[in-house]
Amino acid sequence: MKGVDAVYYQAQDLDRATKFYTELLGMEPTMPMPGFGAEWTLPNGESFGVMKLPDAMKSEFGRYWRGGSGVMFAVDDLERAVAAAKARGVKFHNEGKPAETPVCFMVFGEDSEGNTFALHHRKQR
Repeated sequence: MKGVDAVYYQAQDLDRATKFYTELLGMEPTMPMPGFGAEWTLPNGESFGVMKLPDAMKSEFGRYWRGGSGVMFAVDDLERAVAAAKARGVKFHNEGKPAETPVCFMVFGEDSEGNTFALHHRKQR
């Protein structure tokens, strides 16, 4: 195992999902795939994308590719990131109040397709 190439979410409306993540991430997709998907390469080299399986691929890949877990986007300033996303209409759980764990703070939100994501900030070690 070398690493993770990308984390992807499925989209019902690809244009809507691409717009949502372009605004949330603050950058254009680095790999636009019109009619199929979009992928963003983040500053640390990791990639995130959205895709809409074409009908011809749904029977083959649809049984394997299901929703399940979520992605956590690393941010330097959680409060500022949440405020900026809220200003664009992003819906957050618990009114955007951070949850705290022993190692991080995170705020859970929902994208335009109903997928859950988190804005995540690690505590200093």
